[in-house]
Amino acid sequence: MRAKHDARPTSFTGRFWRWHINFCPGWKAYFNSLSDSEKIEIRKKYNFTKY
Repeated sequence: MRAKHDARPTSFTGRFWRWHINFCPGWKAYFNSLSDSEKIEIRKKYNFTKY
Protein backbone atom coordinates (compact mmCIF):
# COMPACT_ATOMS: atom_id res chain seq x y z
CA MET A 1 0.00 0.00 0.00
CA ARG A 2 2.81 2.38 0.81
CA ALA A 3 4.27 2.09 -2.68
CA LYS A 4 0.86 2.71 -4.23
CA HIS A 5 0.48 5.81 -2.07
CA ASP A 6 3.86 7.06 -3.24
CA ALA A 7 2.85 6.52 -6.88
CA ARG A 8 -0.64 8.03 -6.61
CA PRO A 9 -1.39 9.73 -3.28
CA THR A 10 -4.92 10.75 -4.27
CA SER A 11 -6.03 7.26 -5.33
CA PHE A 12 -8.30 5.23 -3.09
CA THR A 13 -5.36 3.07 -1.98
CA GLY A 14 -3.27 6.16 -1.26
CA ARG A 15 -6.01 7.72 0.85
CA PHE A 16 -6.59 4.40 2.62
CA TRP A 17 -2.87 4.24 3.47
CA ARG A 18 -3.01 7.69 5.09
CA TRP A 19 -6.07 6.66 7.10
CA HIS A 20 -4.44 3.35 8.08
CA ILE A 21 -1.21 4.79 9.48
CA ASN A 22 -3.17 6.89 11.96
CA PHE A 23 -4.46 3.93 13.96
CA CYS A 24 -2.47 0.78 13.15
CA PRO A 25 -0.46 -0.51 16.14
CA GLY A 26 2.00 -2.20 13.77
CA TRP A 27 2.75 1.09 12.04
CA LYS A 28 3.18 2.81 15.41
CA ALA A 29 5.69 0.17 16.52
CA TYR A 30 7.54 0.41 13.19
CA PHE A 31 7.59 4.20 13.29
CA ASN A 32 8.86 4.30 16.87
CA SER A 33 11.68 1.89 15.98
CA LEU A 34 13.08 4.27 13.34
CA SER A 35 15.96 6.64 13.91
CA ASP A 36 15.16 10.30 14.46
CA SER A 37 16.30 11.27 10.96
CA GLU A 38 14.09 8.59 9.38
CA LYS A 39 11.12 9.76 11.47
CA ILE A 40 11.61 13.32 10.24
CA GLU A 41 11.78 12.12 6.65
CA ILE A 42 8.54 10.12 6.98
CA ARG A 43 6.79 12.98 8.76
CA LYS A 44 7.61 15.29 5.86
CA LYS A 45 6.75 12.75 3.16
CA TYR A 46 3.35 11.77 4.58
CA ASN A 47 2.57 14.96 6.52
CA PHE A 48 2.38 12.70 9.56
CA THR A 49 2.15 14.24 13.03
CA LYS A 50 0.44 11.67 15.24
CA TYR A 51 3.31 9.97 17.13
